[in-house]
Amino acid sequence: MSLPIEDYALISDCRTGALVGKDGSIDWLCLPRYDSPSVFGALLGDEEHGHWRVAPSDGKATATRKYVEGTFVLVTHWKTPTGELEVCDFMPHGDHLSNIVRRVRCVRGEVEVVEELRMRFGYATATPWVRRVDDGDDHMLVAVAGPDALVRRGPSIEAGERHHRSTYVLTEGRSVDVTLTWFESHRKPPRPIDVEAAHAETIGWWREWASTYSHEGPYYEEVMRSLLVLRALTDEETGGIVAAATTSLPEQFGGQRNWDYRYVWLRDAALTLSAFLAHSYVSEAQNWRAWLLRALAGDPDDIQTLYGVAGERFLPERELHSLPGYQGASPVRVGNAAVAQFQGDVIGEVMVALQEARDAGVDEDAFSWPLQRALMRFVEKHWDDPDRGIWEIRGEPRAFTHSRVMMWTALDRAVRGVRESGLPGPVERWERLRDHIRAEVEQHGFDEKRNTYVQAYGSHDVDASLLQLAQVGFCQPDDPRMLGTVAAIEQDLIHDGLVLRYRIDHSPDLDHLPPGEHPFLACSFWLVEQYARSGRLDDARRLMDRLVGFSNDVGLLSEEYDPSSHHHVGNTPQALTHLALVQAADWIARSADGHKHAANESKVEADTHRA
Repeated sequence: MSLPIEDYALISDCRTGALVGKDGSIDWLCLPRYDSPSVFGALLGDEEHGHWRVAPSDGKATATRKYVEGTFVLVTHWKTPTGELEVCDFMPHGDHLSNIVRRVRCVRGEVEVVEELRMRFGYATATPWVRRVDDGDDHMLVAVAGPDALVRRGPSIEAGERHHRSTYVLTEGRSVDVTLTWFESHRKPPRPIDVEAAHAETIGWWREWASTYSHEGPYYEEVMRSLLVLRALTDEETGGIVAAATTSLPEQFGGQRNWDYRYVWLRDAALTLSAFLAHSYVSEAQNWRAWLLRALAGDPDDIQTLYGVAGERFLPERELHSLPGYQGASPVRVGNAAVAQFQGDVIGEVMVALQEARDAGVDEDAFSWPLQRALMRFVEKHWDDPDRGIWEIRGEPRAFTHSRVMMWTALDRAVRGVRESGLPGPVERWERLRDHIRAEVEQHGFDEKRNTYVQAYGSHDVDASLLQLAQVGFCQPDDPRMLGTVAAIEQDLIHDGLVLRYRIDHSPDLDHLPPGEHPFLACSFWLVEQYARSGRLDDARRLMDRLVGFSNDVGLLSEEYDPSSHHHVGNTPQALTHLALVQAADWIARSADGHKHAANESKVEADTHRA
């Protein structure tokens, strides 16, 4: 059975990623991209659905692990009664083929090592045809299934019942390298990689990327790791940013809230871009904008909420019967029905990111501003259409307040493009519509009796997405209406000190699914940001300290958290969670600097007065 979600660490080559468990087993890997079918699927089933374990054979062995600082190179240190072992797992960066390297080294005494390899292609629908090729000291195991093939190199390995197994003893100072390489099955197996060089180059690449990191203030390490996660989820070649590395990790253990997040949501990707830009990663903005231009090319009426890693449009949701689900949570889904939804907020997030790119010095080119003007035509045509909102409800569309505010935001950033950057456009028309939407939101999206913005027009409930109103500048963080909204969220949506997205029990028809999800971590980070922005710095720090404490031993966070069982919940690692952490930490740092500045001014004034 698969491990708790928090027991997995990610390794990545910025095209795909593998989840490595604390037991030394790689239980999830899709090749050659994040959104490809799995070859190791034990995460959503058991060993028979594919895994690759390298660990001491002694069942009493204990493990600790960490990333090499500033990288996604994972080092697991095993202690056994007879000795100590180190396993270094990484995916070489820069190679057009996907490789996994498992470098095994005995650091004390002697340790018997066991390797078990079960390859199951196509989401465990295909057991490959395998042949062994021995060429001197190069022991190759070549596995083929349809268009995909793998070659494993390392110590001699023997065939068992639908799996392969190797056992060997290492003494102090001795090491072996085991590699697994994906290639197209109609081609010859690629040449072996130089593991020593790949190890050095991969550490060097990650550290060079991390070296431009800028963050002053608390939570330095958490922000650094979160930015690295966001980079790992950004495709090296296309620039597409996936929302998570996994599919169908449940929001409700044993339940049906299992979704595929291995695609590029415009919303999540745009917010990730904002986090990158805030920390001086401008080239990522240029690459993502190029991805956006390709993905959205054509009629703006055809805009989708999400796309494949390279901009693919056809992502129908379907259920897989070859994988039973994470600890029985079914169905396992591939694709996502949200691809066909209208989510009115998405263009707002995109326009915010593109405005921030302009502010960071990324010049508009011959296509980027015309694309944004086309998006404004879409907004003008559809701004008052009911939608399914940021939470992708599967019930009937509604006039969600957050969506209308983000339509306002899209127009506001387009206006800024004209007024501040001299770009062409019907700015007076955009301004009139922007102001009209604001007036409508204030009239229909606000409950005067409770002094709070509401989830949707005609509703009396609040929604955690309303915390973003101040983030996008629709109102000030300390505006009485915003403070009233925060008070209502604290009253209605706080569960065990964490923020729920909305009250499912109040709106069972929103998604037509049984209730039971857990607090959504991004929402709690949004509340941290709101606290910091509105002067509640102590509250911000208290909540932030608790939230970063939910990170697993290597600094990763999933979509949700169960405070009663202390388990991660939902797909992992989750881009939205990590980017919200970054933004919250940034605002705590800014607010703390503001307090220091104000205190210094007060001291100078007092000293002057005394003088």
